Amino acid sequence: MTNVDNIIYNIETMDLTKLSKSTLLVKCEELGITKCKSKNKGELIDLININYQSKNTQIKIIIKSEDEPIISQVSSLILDSNNAPILSSPQINNYTLVDLFCGTGAFSHAFHKTNKVTTIFANDILDSSEAIFNLNNNIKLTKQNLIDLKDENIPKSQLLTAGFPCQPFSIAGNQKGFDDERSNVFWKILSIIKYNAPEIVILENVKNLQSHDNGETFKIIIKNLENLNYYIKYSILNTCKITGIPQNRERIYIVCFKDKTMYDKFNFDFPEIELKPVIQFLEKEIPKKYYYNNSTIIYDELTKNVVKHISTNTIYQYRRYYVRENKNNVCPTLTANMGSGGHNVPIILDDTGIRKLTPRECFNLQGFPVDYILPTISTNKLYCLAGNAVSVPVVTLIANRLCNLF
Repeated sequence: MTNVDNIIYNIETMDLTKLSKSTLLVKCEELGITKCKSKNKGELIDLININYQSKNTQIKIIIKSEDEPIISQVSSLILDSNNAPILSSPQINNYTLVDLFCGTGAFSHAFHKTNKVTTIFANDILDSSEAIFNLNNNIKLTKQNLIDLKDENIPKSQLLTAGFPCQPFSIAGNQKGFDDERSNVFWKILSIIKYNAPEIVILENVKNLQSHDNGETFKIIIKNLENLNYYIKYSILNTCKITGIPQNRERIYIVCFKDKTMYDKFNFDFPEIELKPVIQFLEKEIPKKYYYNNSTIIYDELTKNVVKHISTNTIYQYRRYYVRENKNNVCPTLTANMGSGGHNVPIILDDTGIRKLTPRECFNLQGFPVDYILPTISTNKLYCLAGNAVSVPVVTLIANRLCNLF
């Protein structure tokens, strides 16, 4: 049997403020924290504390058994009923993520793929988000209105992401902006950032956020983030331009850095990628319920206008009173209101007939892998989840570029 002979340190019982800077640097090195020599003592203490925010505290241990030499490794500490440590396998993920308004879990999925980041807290208010997130992640989503959560109950992390509600700023909505109660959550995000001081913050929203109210809304957002001592870069990225996925989806991404060096090194200069054909993202066996027939009120309108086969990369939409052909050979922007009766779901003509895209196809066009599990919930809720999601390959590009700076 392998026993724990000695625990070198446990952050919960150690007063880090009594340690010298050189000792703190040694502790950082043991924890795998890099690029910290330029930090002051207070910043080093914060870095060490951040590494202990997950439920399984990271500690340095020495393992010794009768048959094995002494070895050392960073391992997860879990205590049994007698407060004795139980050893688990070493962790390679050194950075932690708080995922707010996590929806489908796209941010978490993208950062997990780097093998450098672990999500320690995720929040959303929707039952459907809870269902899909819990199916695809090792931690459970905290389903609660973010406004009602105390800042101190959200664990500190190096990274924080938030695809906060876009309806107040969207061209498709009434563009109330900060007059809309849903936009109040931005001030809550600021409060959380101020309290927890993550090293990097990533915010995502609709393209129209930058131009809303003649740019005044965006100025307020940037100014408040700068007041929290962040260096900020932002860009409007289009899924179909930089990922090869044929969906026209323009979203603004705001990346905020505490560290000026990381800020200087980061950029949004992603190369444009050749588009893949839409047909690559379609399912092979489609249930009959997705096909239109002559019992549908708009069937005559559809048969008159939906005339190009999907092999030509042509996708259509029914827009209130008419059918619109998307002439740029990509899927139009998938939206959350696809879930309000399905009338905004893109339409195609395949070998069988005229039909809507299925929810799985919408997830495919958002870049989710085919093995990403969809919960057993209503079709409309699945459409809503897909339309609300951030594009996985876009946030993957950002995640990889950021993690290369760690």
